[in-house]
Amino acid sequence: MLKSFACAALLAAAFAQVQGQAQAPAPAQDKTVTKQNEATATFTIKAIDQATRSVTLRQANGDEDTFTAGPEVTRFNQLKVGDTIKATYHESLVFQVRKPGAPAAAPTTAVAGGRLKDQPGGAIGAQQTMSVMVKAVDMKVPSITIVTPDNRTLTRKIADAKNLEGVNPGDRIDITYTQALLVAAEPTPAK
Repeated sequence: MLKSFACAALLAAAFAQVQGQAQAPAPAQDKTVTKQNEATATFTIKAIDQATRSVTLRQANGDEDTFTAGPEVTRFNQLKVGDTIKATYHESLVFQVRKPGAPAAAPTTAVAGGRLKDQPGGAIGAQQTMSVMVKAVDMKVPSITIVTPDNRTLTRKIADAKNLEGVNPGDRIDITYTQALLVAAEPTPAK
């Protein structure tokens, strides 16, 4: 239930923010809207306490925060004060509008992760797919009303009415939400 709410909320957010990325649909073809974001942050290790497995990181702007690493961080002992930690977060939303009668995407959830081979760090990713049904489209507001897989009805305003062109009641919208995080430690260069 929470998953369908999150995806439906993302539907509203993505249609509201995507501008100029929607492809004009040809008659009887599906319409796809894609939104992607990526953020990268770099931190410097300022302090490490091996006994408590805590590490203090400083951002370029001087902000500091201390984190405790669990036992699953198997290379914690390889981290050194002065090392650089780089984190990259990527997310994407893909909305595929399907006309009535077209098969909907099967609801799926997948999660994968792993360690980096030659340095402390790792990656984790998750992807969720679900399908909602369009109940109403109001081009004057503009807004869209959808029905989630658990039969909840949600209405959201849309920032750019162009993203609703070609979307009609009875259409299905397959939503695929992907997230990935890569964290890697880079040793301080030898002097």
